[in-house]
Amino acid sequence: MGECCNGSNGRALVAAPDATAPMVDRRYMKQVFDNVHRNISLDPLSLKFIDTEQFQRLRDLKQLGLTYLVYPGAVHTRFEHSLGVYWLASESVQSLKNYQGAELDIDNFDMQTVKLAGLLHDIGHGPFSHLFEHEFMPRAIPGSNWSHEQMSVQMVDYVVDEHHIDIDPSRLKIVKEMILASSKEYAMPKSVREKMFLYDIVANGRNGIDVDKFDYISRDCRACGLGCNFEYKRLIDQMRVMGDEICYPAKEYLTVYKLFNTRADLHRTVYTHAKVKAVELMLVDALVKADNYLKISSYPLDPAEYWKLDDTIVKTIETSHNRQLKESRDILLRLRRRDLYRFCNEYTVPKEKLQYFKDITPQDIVCSQRGGLQLKEEDVAVSNVKIDLTRGMNNPLESINFFKDYVSNDKFPVSDGCVSHLLPSNFQDRIVRVYAKKPELVEAVSEAFENFQMKMYGVKAQVHDTPEKKKQRRF
Repeated sequence: MGECCNGSNGRALVAAPDATAPMVDRRYMKQVFDNVHRNISLDPLSLKFIDTEQFQRLRDLKQLGLTYLVYPGAVHTRFEHSLGVYWLASESVQSLKNYQGAELDIDNFDMQTVKLAGLLHDIGHGPFSHLFEHEFMPRAIPGSNWSHEQMSVQMVDYVVDEHHIDIDPSRLKIVKEMILASSKEYAMPKSVREKMFLYDIVANGRNGIDVDKFDYISRDCRACGLGCNFEYKRLIDQMRVMGDEICYPAKEYLTVYKLFNTRADLHRTVYTHAKVKAVELMLVDALVKADNYLKISSYPLDPAEYWKLDDTIVKTIETSHNRQLKESRDILLRLRRRDLYRFCNEYTVPKEKLQYFKDITPQDIVCSQRGGLQLKEEDVAVSNVKIDLTRGMNNPLESINFFKDYVSNDKFPVSDGCVSHLLPSNFQDRIVRVYAKKPELVEAVSEAFENFQMKMYGVKAQVHDTPEKKKQRRF
């Protein structure tokens, strides 16, 4: 080992590189320029995955689905996001190796494995971001628990077999485990006992701090023209493994909180924007109506077919002359002409009722009407929005451990009062938005919605604007 010196932050800095690390031949590396992370170096094994039609498919999946119809700059893709996560995973494990490599026994096998998990974590994503997974599949196949994480694992296996990629079976197994690490349905195998901290870098199921969030928060803020005051590099540069868990300096309490708060702001102002949800509700209706003919919901059953499914499915429907797709085409034509489902009103579920909240359905609204124009379930669309700080109703800071300085060997959680008295006391919002699918039904749907709220909570939602203004709204 070379001599060590102390950095300005008190952290031990390795003066000499690891002489046992194999040299990387730059002839087999590729450099790409990314508008968030600048130059990204791609290693030979990763390139074998990237240069496949299955991975290149990610170029045809917009990271934020149809959000670009409201935020015109949001046209970035899963492809660039995946490269970004690959790079940040590389930077994170390299940071740990630089400062704790000998202590943690981080080797080149570990580094390559984490990078691959970052690269491939979204290879199984469906069209239109999470809409395909959370909205379309449950309606097309009631009771479906399909997830893009599980599909990513299947796609990784398929790509390896289809392209005869030479990869160590033990590495492949760990890559797939890392992809699934944050999935709620996934239980980490008991066999995984060593270097558990590596599983928290790409998809962190323990406390939600991972490079996937680092990338998409920075990338989405940039694309939508929003400011981002969260500095992920501070966390990457200063994180430390203690007791097989990644911990952070106590002085970075607010940096960690800003990660979760910025994510919540993106959900509120971008991902669940009232117009974005209107567009998504229309698209889901169009896809569901087209499913009987195009069999869209069957694609996830077979990786060999699934990789052919991307955002261009909309153009397939729009340009088809088949009569069975007429209803879907009509909905998409309305979407193109900005004749969207009309937002009627919304209400935020009282925090004392959050624990018992169940998603509201169009049937709930229709059953609350009193005389007048008789609504049908197909006249109403409902969006149940959940916004939290990644830990549901719990404070995410409670699941994160910090340390005082690099000399200390103690780790500890922090209480709200130690961070700031300005932090919220509640960590989750539930918002119910109701839409009329036809302009002439806005008043009837609004009235039924108010009746429903009175029945459920004894209060009405605040009226956002007058019926006259509602008729004028287009954007």
